[in-house]
Amino acid sequence: ETGIEIIAQPPGKKMQNLSLLSGGERALTAIALLFAFLQVKPSPFCVLDEIEANLDESNVDRFTGLLKEFSTRTQFIVISHRQGTMEVADSLYGVTMEQSGISRLVSVRMAGTTNQAV
Repeated sequence: ETGIEIIAQPPGKKMQNLSLLSGGERALTAIALLFAFLQVKPSPFCVLDEIEANLDESNVDRFTGLLKEFSTRTQFIVISHRQGTMEVADSLYGVTMEQSGISRLVSVRMAGTTNQAV
């Protein structure tokens, strides 16, 4: 069998295989690994798709702190439904459907908080 086996030890727990951790613990482990990679070898661009979906609010705050810290070296595109994550964004893009079958793209620049249709 090939692949990488990841063993993690969440605070207050014993060391165990990633597959045995809860969804939040797996997400924290993946986030820690991602940011460790970015610390060693920064990437100019990174896309994250709901990476923080299983985190509680305090861990979302920790995650967004890391996003802000690493955004000086890496540009992030983050797909998220979490308010805490959206609050630290420079720009937000969303799709809304005001009429059946007609989608509209909405963008919000957080610095100026101007809402404009694109």
